[in-house]
Amino acid sequence: MSQMNDQDILAYFTRPTRSINHARIAEIRSGEKHKAVAAATEEELAAFLQSWPQIDPKTGLHIRGDERLIKAREAMLSAVQGYNDPKTYFKSEIFICVAVIAYTYLLHWYYGRNGVDIRHLRAAKDRPGTLEVIKTKHGADKLWELEACLQAEACPLDEASKANLRFLLEIRHEIEHQMTTRIDDAISAKLQACCLNFNRAIKDLAGAQYGLDGELSFSLQFSTIDREQRDVLLAETALPAHIQAAHIAFEDAMTDEMVADPRYSYRVAYIEQSVNSKGKADQVVEFIKSDSERGEKLRLLLKETERPKLKPAQVVEKMKAAGYTKFSIYAHTQLWQAQDAKAAGKNFGVQLTDGQWYWYPNWVDFVSEQLEADRDRWV
Repeated sequence: MSQMNDQDILAYFTRPTRSINHARIAEIRSGEKHKAVAAATEEELAAFLQSWPQIDPKTGLHIRGDERLIKAREAMLSAVQGYNDPKTYFKSEIFICVAVIAYTYLLHWYYGRNGVDIRHLRAAKDRPGTLEVIKTKHGADKLWELEACLQAEACPLDEASKANLRFLLEIRHEIEHQMTTRIDDAISAKLQACCLNFNRAIKDLAGAQYGLDGELSFSLQFSTIDREQRDVLLAETALPAHIQAAHIAFEDAMTDEMVADPRYSYRVAYIEQSVNSKGKADQVVEFIKSDSERGEKLRLLLKETERPKLKPAQVVEKMKAAGYTKFSIYAHTQLWQAQDAKAAGKNFGVQLTDGQWYWYPNWVDFVSEQLEADRDRWV
């Protein structure tokens, strides 16, 4: 390429995610810098020119230099497509595993651009005071997994987004070596938040043009939700005990503000539209601000599917606070045994992996009704 001027040569190496000053080419030509680097052979130069520009036509990114960024986008799109596939039963599991890969690639790309060493290091056994790179079984450098990426001081994600990912990693650890069922509804708000967080992160870190906003839209439905279906959706699902335990343990360590943050768990109310104007006839979904008058009314209509869980002592405390001062743990035990309240199908509570039984709020209501019916005995 000696016949080409520096500006022409520069065009082969600069791109939106890697801008190079033309002075760098002059420094190489003059031998001022990189003199010790051997020049490419004629065959290597020919191969480079033949494969150039290696640009992804959809994003304009360089297939080799921006491989991680390209794959991060593709991985998140694949995660969403897998979850939205109506023929798939393995929805949440697929989404979590592939979304973790998407975030790992995105952060690896970001750290690489900013000079952060993402290799796992350890103290060298035969060289005190020095570090060595940990290798995989087959000799490659072992790079940070997503947990390590989130722990790094240079991590660019906000705390709520990191909490969302740590929650999904916790669930992944629970499901990766065993089958589980019916977790989609229970954690769907976390998955939606993960999508929105990723889209915001990739635009902040790489550029707005690489966002996924225009790639996927709302999923179309084959039916509406009738009253019977609504009641089923609002009922407590038979979520596996180990998933419930992981969920409770994770959120118990968080502040109420963090749990309510939409970047951690994103919830949307869908309102069926009845319109009387042509201009609104194609508007399927309406978004309502939570601090508006209609938003305040909706708060009264929405009910969480992840119901609180109380220990027996907490149930007794609630009854005493309500004025039933003679009610005790012993009386509570007699009541639930007489009602066979822990029987499958009654949906009064659940036993988690810690071996403890937890009662749902509907059991508290039931106990209150029983005590009120025999008020003189308990007050």
